[in-house]
Amino acid sequence: MKKLFLLSCLLFFGIPVQSQQLTYQPTNPAFGGSYLNYSWMLSSASAQNSLKAPGRNAQQQSELDRLGQDINRQILTQISRSLLQEQLEGFQFDQEGTFTYGTLNIEIYETLEGLVINILDTSTGEESQIVIPNN
Repeated sequence: MKKLFLLSCLLFFGIPVQSQQLTYQPTNPAFGGSYLNYSWMLSSASAQNSLKAPGRNAQQQSELDRLGQDINRQILTQISRSLLQEQLEGFQFDQEGTFTYGTLNIEIYETLEGLVINILDTSTGEESQIVIPNN
């Protein structure tokens, strides 16, 4: 038993051991890794991605479907244009001031750049600005 203990001590403590300092090197180039890993990581991610981008809607529709959508779009544009013209009848865009039409607040004023029209939808908070440059 004593010989076995002595032999085990000799094996464990008598063998020279070498070590080195471990350093972490990231693989991803976005986090400091080598830029040479970029193409490998991109191809690996693409191979694992099971989702495919949907095809363009126009490619999946027939000519007849697209024609129907175009006609519907033109009809709706004509209706909205006529409704807006009825509401703005007699209104001149060259007069300055603030005007309210339903939930829309329209502010018109002149600047050095040209005529500025600010449109604010009070129900949603969305705002648009149109600048008509001077001639």
